[in-house]
Formats: sequence, C-alpha cells, structure tokens
Amino acid sequence: MNILALRERISQAEQHETTESILRAWLEERLPTLHPAITAVGEQEVEALMRFVRGYIGQVPDVIEAALGVATQAHISPQLLPVMKVAETFFLQPPDLPSDHRGLLALLDEAYLAHRLLEEVNDRYLAHGGGQLVPLDTTRASLIVHHLLEEDFANKLDALVQVTVDGLAPDSVFHGPDFSEYKQRMNVEDKRSLWQEWPCMSEQLGMEIRLRDIA
Repeated sequence: MNILALRERISQAEQHETTESILRAWLEERLPTLHPAITAVGEQEVEALMRFVRGYIGQVPDVIEAALGVATQAHISPQLLPVMKVAETFFLQPPDLPSDHRGLLALLDEAYLAHRLLEEVNDRYLAHGGGQLVPLDTTRASLIVHHLLEEDFANKLDALVQVTVDGLAPDSVFHGPDFSEYKQRMNVEDKRSLWQEWPCMSEQLGMEIRLRDIA
C-alpha cells in the first residue's frame, strides 16, 4: 500500500483548489438543491461543506491504513489486501469520471468510491462477528456525499463498488481457523476502545443528517 502517494494526491488537489476554486463553485451551485435534512453545524453553509468535503477526502488514507491494521490482527490481510489496493487505485488511477470534475472535486468522487468500498467490506466483516474493520463510522458522511453527487451518478459509483466487493471479498474470506481465533481474542473492551477512537465522521466534520426528514 502506498499511503504516502494517497496523501500526496490530496495535497496536489488542495493546491489546485487554491488557484481554481472548482470545488467551491460546484458546492455553491449544489447548495440550493441539497436535501433539507442535511444541515451544517455552526458555520456558513458553503464553508461548512468545504470543510466537510476536505475532511471526507483527507480521511481516506487514514481509514485504509486503519482497516489494514485490523485485518492484519484478524489474520485476513492477505485476503483483504486486494480490496485495499482497489480503494487505493480508485484514488491514484480512478475510473472515468465527469470531465469537469478536477482537483478536489475529482477526489470527492474517488473518496466516495474508496469509503463506500471499505463500508461494504466492513459490513461483511461485522456480519461474520469480527467487530468493526473500519471503526470510523462513515455511513452518514457517505450519505451526504451521495446527495451531493446526485442520485444517478452516485448510484453508478455504488454499483461499481458492489461488483468489486462481490468479486474480491466473498464470504469465504471470513471463514477459517485464523479468523475464528481472532474473534475469540477480540473482547468487548477491545471493540469499545476502537469505536471511541474513531467517532462518526459526519459529526466530526460539522455536518448532520436529520434522518427522519429523508424521504
């Protein structure tokens, strides 16, 4: 895994945004159509969205690194490493994306792919009794980004994620004596400490969702 290259890609996109302001202009256009259930906490809305998007993108290397560390503890890193590599590739060699998405805006698409990929693998890990593979709760943050990217485009990215996970992380990954031994070793306190270390991303980044308002 080339975590350093991921961080360098983010740094380059940040520099691009400083001179071009493509992401800010795009968010200003999207703001009037944003779902009313998505609310900023204590800031001007555009500034809050800028901070949120930057944080969402910036967390990708850390989340990949953390997930790989947990997979190593569970003795399934050889099986899950290909998934992590795909998340990395989404960032460094992304699939075809809208031509007007450049700089940080392009990385928002790529970050969504990476976070959603890890969420899907985490759900399978959790379903097999392994606790949290990605202790940081990115679910609400990704739901906000889904709305930002708009339904049709976000659904296409979700479909790409699903095909990838089905191919690289089948149920057989979570079978075997090493994983069973890890589940017995991973006690409740270990899990609780991981959850406390990685809080809900959207709250951490200053955005909230009133879920009851989402149709």
